[in-house]
Amino acid sequence: MRIAFASGKGGTGKTLLSTSLAWTLGRTAGLRVVYVDADVEEPNGHLFLHPDVDGLSPITVPLPTPVADRCTGAKRCQAACAYNAILVVGTRVMIDPDLCHSCGGCVLACESDALVEVPHRVGALHRGDAGSVGFVGGELDVGQARATPAVDATVAAGVERAEADGADGLVIDCPPGTTCATMAAVRGADLVVLVTEPTPFGLHDLRLAVAMCREMGLPVAAVINRSDLGDASVRGALADLGVPLLAELPFDRDIATAYADGAVAAERSPAVMAVVRAIWSHAVNRDTGALRATAGG
Repeated sequence: MRIAFASGKGGTGKTLLSTSLAWTLGRTAGLRVVYVDADVEEPNGHLFLHPDVDGLSPITVPLPTPVADRCTGAKRCQAACAYNAILVVGTRVMIDPDLCHSCGGCVLACESDALVEVPHRVGALHRGDAGSVGFVGGELDVGQARATPAVDATVAAGVERAEADGADGLVIDCPPGTTCATMAAVRGADLVVLVTEPTPFGLHDLRLAVAMCREMGLPVAAVINRSDLGDASVRGALADLGVPLLAELPFDRDIATAYADGAVAAERSPAVMAVVRAIWSHAVNRDTGALRATAGG
């Protein structure tokens, strides 16, 4: 069961609920779960789950690299690059790693074998355990322009860990927005939980997130966080869009305090515990062939 937590904008409570769900399934329901922090530009799930990290490995992408004295100046590689990442001056080949998408087209186009692909580091993977919760977190290196390759590698590592552990659930904390990185994180999810808030920005970006999930053919549901601080426009929009509203979480100073303390919110708040139970119950009941368990039993 792969559950992804996404949102149209940042700061809505994805990490609050994703860490709470992973902790609840692992600590109170006795299930084996793997938590994946795929928000590689701002990873913070470790601040709440406090994993013992026992594995660190680089995230790399293949970067075309010139081979000395082989270029004939034909510029086939430059013509093949859809991202304008290659400039050929005479027989000198210059490649911009920030623009390169590691598609390999330039290497195929070059008939003189003047380009070879070498690993280029873009980030790091952190692996470990937080009690009964497996932990996989990705972190994009400072200065890297594209997060999608790091997200792809992080989610793939999480799926591999879940399969190796025979995990019951995979919880993915996604990047905010509707970018390529977010799409990479939600791809293949059994359920995408959109965490939103009752504000004009929240409503606008929620619509974009729902459209993204629908375009990708992904089942979607919603949770409204800080539900008592805005108006009813988000509820009406969810009803119009046909998106199930699983729960509403009013503003609670104790939840904010737990978050500030670096504690899992579900451990201190019955309200958060009830929300994540509703999420897991909905995810399980969507598919009669899925696990016959909920976080409450």
